[in-house]
Amino acid sequence: MGATVTDPPMLAHQNTPAPPAGVFYVGAKAASWLPRARTPLLLSRPALAGRVRRLPRAAVPWLLDSGAFTELGENGAWTVPAEQYAAEAARWAAEAGNLAAAGIQDWLTTPGVLDATGRTVADHQARTVASLLELRALAPELPWLPTLQGWELGDYLAHVALYADAGVDLTAEPLVGVGSIATRQHTDTVGELMAELHDAGLRLHAFGAKVTGLARWGTELSSADSMAWSLDARRMDYRCGRHRGDCRNCQWWAEAWGERMAAMTGGSHSRQLTLGDAMPMD
Repeated sequence: MGATVTDPPMLAHQNTPAPPAGVFYVGAKAASWLPRARTPLLLSRPALAGRVRRLPRAAVPWLLDSGAFTELGENGAWTVPAEQYAAEAARWAAEAGNLAAAGIQDWLTTPGVLDATGRTVADHQARTVASLLELRALAPELPWLPTLQGWELGDYLAHVALYADAGVDLTAEPLVGVGSIATRQHTDTVGELMAELHDAGLRLHAFGAKVTGLARWGTELSSADSMAWSLDARRMDYRCGRHRGDCRNCQWWAEAWGERMAAMTGGSHSRQLTLGDAMPMD
């Protein structure tokens, strides 16, 4: 059993539209985490869709993920109309408050997703840019997150140029997502990509960050997110003593894990959690 720690105070409610450097968004299991959260959270559309009750007010900044990986992998295309998603995002932002960024309906470029859609990297990139423009037209008040997709370094640089051609200067954006990297963060390609984009002046957000990736290029990020805390709790059989069984669904463990990840991006949240000898695994 891992170490047990004391419960620190709640963070004050914030209204920061763009995250400072070193923010780590912990993937939340449910919207019920929002009012009692102590570290920034990520919530996905699939977890919120169909919810009738109002979202509780968020105690911390949070990021809305569109659920692109699941949507494209299972359906081979977006089945959620942009108008519907924009309306949902606007409703959730108004109810919970404190929305730092909202993921667009981007098109990932991993081999598995490309197989599912039958389309090319270039086509996915064009559709991703189109999604940003459409969502910003539908709900301009929301902090939509432009996202880069590709596979090779040149793909991503071409996507930057494609955004520029559409009138979107990514260096002027408060945050730019980098997608399709979750399974290959240990590679030189992703390391070179992060360095190149960072040196170009982009403030980067890494989707699905892992320990191996953060150890290599975490200080070049403005923010990152991950759900890997749940898998780590199962692997380690970590038990905080606040509930029966391991911490695979434990908000306290998730936030403690996220605090350690934030430190790897060159930042730290306003509280410090002690995990004793419990270290995140990749």
